[in-house]
Amino acid sequence: MPHIEMPPLTGLPENVRVLVQPDDGVEPVLQLIGSAEHSVFVKQFTLSHPAILDALINQHAAGRQVRVMLNPARSSGDRANDASFARLQAGGIEIAWTNPAFAVTHEKSLVIDERIALIATFNFTEKYFTQTRDYGLVIDHPQAVAQISAGFATDWDRKDFHPDPAIPLLWSNHNSRPIMSRFIDSAQERIAIQHPKFVDATILDRLIKARVRGVEVRLLCGGKHGISAWDILDTFSSLSILQKFGVSVRKQRNLRLHAKLIVIDRARALVGSMNIDRSAFDLRRELGLVFSAPEAIERLRAVFRADWDGSHHYDPPDPLEAFDHEENDFPHDPEFQHE
Repeated sequence: MPHIEMPPLTGLPENVRVLVQPDDGVEPVLQLIGSAEHSVFVKQFTLSHPAILDALINQHAAGRQVRVMLNPARSSGDRANDASFARLQAGGIEIAWTNPAFAVTHEKSLVIDERIALIATFNFTEKYFTQTRDYGLVIDHPQAVAQISAGFATDWDRKDFHPDPAIPLLWSNHNSRPIMSRFIDSAQERIAIQHPKFVDATILDRLIKARVRGVEVRLLCGGKHGISAWDILDTFSSLSILQKFGVSVRKQRNLRLHAKLIVIDRARALVGSMNIDRSAFDLRRELGLVFSAPEAIERLRAVFRADWDGSHHYDPPDPLEAFDHEENDFPHDPEFQHE
């Protein structure tokens, strides 16, 4: 793997506002789209929310430039965006499938007038505004927004993208694993991690090393919900290994867990579309941000605390028996899958 220049973990973006789902619902996204005066760029893994589709079509009708890129198919082959693609195309919007250089585009971003951006863990579908724990970052940081806009343009034009390493954005399949690793390495006192999937030995090793050097690690997982058959072995084995090293593991109880959050030392956070997963780091288009906005961090910490207090200790089942393991706190949802 080529050397990746790391962004500094000081002087991080502070012009960040947090969205929490399902608490905030779809309205903040509609407000962002409605605020556009010149352009709206959308890159999404799944987009089907009727109000968002209407908002995009209305902005095009009002004379704004609206460009949308949608992921054509899930890794399973299911095509969730065909109907939305057809509707947006019929509405006159410039629309394309995402860059075929990536096996899947799992990025969830929105750029308004090339001055403000949204990076989300949630898809633009109704379920992720009503049933899942998810987060979004509304970013008013010129350099970061410019880089997200550039990432959209290069994927739209099917060109190679070389992000500025001075900006603490995580891009897959470019720098996301090294930056997440270095971020975990920076912890001195505490790590709060809210992730559903653990399928990467490098990140597992980093979390264990943090615990060995005395860092308190609290981990909220999602249990078996949404974990594919080929990821169950690694995820449950990783959770078991982390427990053996003293990591406190609980299972999200009040909502299905779809968020991807790491908070370090109560002061810095990493939110993005990427699961802790080899494919997310190496094969897919993903996007995340490291930031230090105090109000945003405090809201994330408050939500994590509430979710932690409302959850319970989780002993992952033996991975070899996990295929028969049932968790009945939520009905099975075949459409809820972690890419």
